[in-house]
Amino acid sequence: MARRYDPERRRRIIEAAIRVVGRNGIAGLSHRSVAAEADVPLGSTTYHFKTLDELLVAALRQTNEGFAKAVASHGGLEDPRTDLATELAGLLGEWLAGERTGVELEYELYLAALRRPALRPVAAEWCEDVAALLSRRTDPVTARALVALMDGICLQALLTGTPYDEEYAREMLGRILPGN
Repeated sequence: MARRYDPERRRRIIEAAIRVVGRNGIAGLSHRSVAAEADVPLGSTTYHFKTLDELLVAALRQTNEGFAKAVASHGGLEDPRTDLATELAGLLGEWLAGERTGVELEYELYLAALRRPALRPVAAEWCEDVAALLSRRTDPVTARALVALMDGICLQALLTGTPYDEEYAREMLGRILPGN
């Protein structure tokens, strides 16, 4: 039987892995669970991703793109006439007001880098990419501090279940920015 060419299979496997982790956590991730979720043969998952860490790296990269795209597409972040703290606080509010499961999944994959060294470069890329975008409006050190504060605010909201406080975020972000 001839092998069927399926250019979307790799992407479908990654998306299936994201759904599996979203539903069952990283502990529930296996080549078998992903193959079943993607409706592909088990050999397809191991062909595209030799290890689960390779699959997690791809999943983390894909989830990171969501927030990076939100930051990049937020027009006020580029405009020097807008208040950067207000724009960032609003962006976080939009992100956290969306599908919470997706945000939780992004952080679960992001924090998995603590135990899985293969994920660390991808987690670092995310921080560096967002800081680079913010460096268009401020210096690189301040941009990194803003990323760290935004991470902390998001984690606190997710872990405590408390509603996101946009005014608090705006005030704290403003304290980091020069001239505020």
